[in-house]
Amino acid sequence: MSPAVITSTPPPSSSGKISSIKSSTKPVITTSSTILPPTPSTQIPAWVQPDLTRLLRVEHRPGSFASRSVSLVNLPAGAIFARITNPTPATVAYSSVQASRDLHIELNCDLVYINHSCQPTLVFDMQRWEVRVNPELESGLKEGDELSFFYPSTEWDMAQPFECLCGSKECRGTISGAKDMPAEVLKKYWLSSHIQELLEEKAANGN
Repeated sequence: MSPAVITSTPPPSSSGKISSIKSSTKPVITTSSTILPPTPSTQIPAWVQPDLTRLLRVEHRPGSFASRSVSLVNLPAGAIFARITNPTPATVAYSSVQASRDLHIELNCDLVYINHSCQPTLVFDMQRWEVRVNPELESGLKEGDELSFFYPSTEWDMAQPFECLCGSKECRGTISGAKDMPAEVLKKYWLSSHIQELLEEKAANGN
């Protein structure tokens, strides 16, 4: 993740509040019944391999966390955009993605430039290791659209909270992870399974 709207500098990697969280098993990429758009039979779809140079363009802009990524493809809502194929276990950091309740990863590819938005174009399905077009995006993903996802859909407690400046009418203000957001707000978004489980536990404990 590359939070373009963060204005402060990233914390040191050796922060005493951040512990190293590692998985006891290697990530497994699974298939799914997600919609795949048509492609010529002579060409492997970029989202299967994936060839990110055919899927997105990274725009590097001056300033801290100002870079963003833009779609190079048109895809319907719910379609696979790319599979996460090269993750490594990581500590909780501004650049990491939470893959389960006990695992954070670095993406090790240009998917890290997909920024937060309160009206996201993509979802990160960490159970399937897929990045998909937001199923609620009625018009689908269009070439030229900025690529974004809702960070609390994967992040329970973020290492570096920030003030969102996405500019949408649904903007949620300070983004610090799902644990700090009202349940009625989170219900409006697609959420990873580990976030749903943690929310259920929080509700059961009366927090």
